[in-house]
Amino acid sequence: MSFQAKAAGLRNRLTELFVDREFFMRAQGEVRFIKISAKLQKRLVTLGALVLIAMIAISGAALFGLIATGMEQNQLAAKQQRIATAQERVAAYRGSIDEVAKDLAARQDKLDRLYKGHFGPLNDAAAPEAEVDETTRKVSAMIPEAAPLARLEARQLAFVSQLSGLADQRSKRAEAAIRKFGIDPRRFLKSNEASGGPLIKAGNTKQDYADPRFASLAGKLGRMDALERLLAAIPTSKPAAITAMTSNFGFRHDPFTGEGAFHSGIDFRGPRGTPILAASEGKVTFAGVKGGYGNCIEITHRGGIVTRYAHLRKFTAHVGQTVDRGQQIAQMGSTGRSTGPHLHFEVRVNGRAVNPAKFLEANPDVFQAQADARNRTDADA
Repeated sequence: MSFQAKAAGLRNRLTELFVDREFFMRAQGEVRFIKISAKLQKRLVTLGALVLIAMIAISGAALFGLIATGMEQNQLAAKQQRIATAQERVAAYRGSIDEVAKDLAARQDKLDRLYKGHFGPLNDAAAPEAEVDETTRKVSAMIPEAAPLARLEARQLAFVSQLSGLADQRSKRAEAAIRKFGIDPRRFLKSNEASGGPLIKAGNTKQDYADPRFASLAGKLGRMDALERLLAAIPTSKPAAITAMTSNFGFRHDPFTGEGAFHSGIDFRGPRGTPILAASEGKVTFAGVKGGYGNCIEITHRGGIVTRYAHLRKFTAHVGQTVDRGQQIAQMGSTGRSTGPHLHFEVRVNGRAVNPAKFLEANPDVFQAQADARNRTDADA
């Protein structure tokens, strides 16, 4: 059905609904009638509808005003709540300044011990003032009461950066000294991952390690510690209190056959029973007879280094024992393939014999670097 047809049908129904109507009334013996035309009926209905629409509009406007007013009140209340919350947070931070101060003071004490443990007496090194001042200024602008704490924390972070620089210097010094002995420190660091040392927490661990300077310091101190412990353990002490060497490392004429042969160590001549000393701290991993070496002791040190002491008369250390540098481990003898009382001393790195003279005759600056490393590692023990 088309729109026009529908409209025509609606007009017909309205026409049928609004027709002229007459109403008869009797009053005091007389009959009267009232006629209401269809046109008047339409006007009355239209007027009523307009009045109803106006009333609905007025009520809706009033209701909308009430809703809008309620929303504004809610928004104002929420804003006031946010302001109160922010003020509470600031107040809480200000109220916790004492706790923050205690935490920072404890961290400073631990940093002082950390410095003393790795670098000796604490020096009053000046922190980068520009960085400290900038951090202090930013915090002071927001919370003036926290300015002293901000300055203290900024100085601590600058102090951590200085420690990292010192650790780098010590690592380079130790690495250079280790290479003078013909040892590649990279191989040792890779196998040991350059980790270890005492656990020293510095205040709030999660917060500290969120700062990259703390993570960097931890790695650099671990590397320095590993290198210095390796340097300290390198066997550089003479294995006997004698200086007479009868045979050097390398090719020589064999004392029994006279033919050319490779000599894998250094021979020290001395009286039978002369004390044989550990060239460095380590663990005794062999004590017994080893072919032409006769009675023999082997000590395993850090970094894959093993020292071998042969032709011994008597053992004074046993397998599994940890010995210190300079500790007596045996007596000189002439067991095995030997022409007389002497000590055959070998140094082996990762299973390969190297010239012990590199270890016993290093230049003074290398020995000093090793002595410093030993002093530091001994202090940590």
